[in-house]
Amino acid sequence: MAFTIKEASERLGCSAPTIRYYEKEGLLPYIKRDKHGNRLFEQDHLDWIRLMTCFRATGMKMSLLKQMVNLALDGDSTIPQRKSILNQYKEDLFRRQSELAEALDAVNNKLSIYEDIEMGRASSESQLLKQIENQQHSTSDSEG
Repeated sequence: MAFTIKEASERLGCSAPTIRYYEKEGLLPYIKRDKHGNRLFEQDHLDWIRLMTCFRATGMKMSLLKQMVNLALDGDSTIPQRKSILNQYKEDLFRRQSELAEALDAVNNKLSIYEDIEMGRASSESQLLKQIENQQHSTSDSEG
């Protein structure tokens, strides 16, 4: 069953301009057109677009996607290269995931501090910063 770009867009939750852009960039080879020049998408195309959208959501660069498509077009002999690319990318995602988890912990910690300040369980942040500043001045004064 073939889908129009509007139907593909609705099924994917991906805008038609994004789909057109993917095609223009060579990421959607073999898209057929009807007698009026309208694109016709098969389920395989939708699955491929969904995968690319997922990769793009992780921040994968278009150049890397293009490389993957070009290798796929070269056939199964390029599977080891494609696996290598994805394994390297996966390592980068794990690193970024760890960084994001650390950042999330920092945000949650700061929210907890603000909660404590609001409830009167901790000094205000501005007072703490002034204390730090005073300590730095007294340290630099004694060193000088």
